Amino acid sequence: MFSAMSRRRSPEDLSVEELRRLLVEKRRGARKERLDHFRRTGRVVAVTNDESDSALASLPEVETPDLSDTLGGVPDSKSDSRSKRRKLADRLLLAIEIISVISLVGILVNGLGLLRELNQEVAQALNPVTPTPTPLVMAVVLPSGHTPPDAQGNTQPNEAEIPEHLRPILQSLANPPIPTSAPDQAVRIQIPAIQIDAPVVQGDGWEQLKKGVAQHIGSANPGQDGNVVLSAHNDVYGELFRHLDKLAPGDQVILFTQQRQFVYIVDRTALVEPTAVEVMSSTGNPSVTLISCYPYLIDKQRIVVFARLQS
Repeated sequence: MFSAMSRRRSPEDLSVEELRRLLVEKRRGARKERLDHFRRTGRVVAVTNDESDSALASLPEVETPDLSDTLGGVPDSKSDSRSKRRKLADRLLLAIEIISVISLVGILVNGLGLLRELNQEVAQALNPVTPTPTPLVMAVVLPSGHTPPDAQGNTQPNEAEIPEHLRPILQSLANPPIPTSAPDQAVRIQIPAIQIDAPVVQGDGWEQLKKGVAQHIGSANPGQDGNVVLSAHNDVYGELFRHLDKLAPGDQVILFTQQRQFVYIVDRTALVEPTAVEVMSSTGNPSVTLISCYPYLIDKQRIVVFARLQS
């Protein structure tokens, strides 16, 4: 074997003679291995060195190249093609993984948003917001006004009691929308002192007053802070409020909803003009106001009874 040189040399750096010497050395090494094998098996014969040995001695000493480096350094077009395809496939798989992760994150974020909205809807369903009472729709005259009935009991709205300058306003307030039924609305009224037991209807227009005791739209519901404004006729359509003038402080006015009853205690009674709409104003505490025409069969004024919720 030749001694190693100071640095290793690649096959490209060797001359033709040096490459030939390497080939001769390789052949001689292979022959020596065969001779050693024959000696061990007893089949060896005298062998003389061929001409290559003398030629080998005359060649300069060179570094034995690293065959693994040689094979690794020789370009292989097929290997490079496979490597490029492998890299391309790796990049494609990486891109697919990234897109998958981004899509998963988007689905999770969207799912969280939908879950949050669902939780809010469930919370609102479990804790419904208490509707704010509709602001009181003021009138230009007090409700239940009508002309005195004739001998046959016929009557009609008393337009003469409406000041002429207020009639355009009355027309704009005509036929307000009737609120939908709700559990906290008044449905019945009882006044034991004057034997009243009648239904309560929403709205105090001419048609509603034919059906029972009418609640002014926008007034408070029973038990709520504010004024429950109720009216009825005194000498037509059942004469429900004919005897309001007989009520005295301390008498009870009982209002019923679909869920419970509320007891109000009469505070005072007053006679007012049809235009005294201030008696319908909202109050800071639960109260009820009863209104009807007065006197009986004359109907030029209003009788108003005020009551407060029993503590």
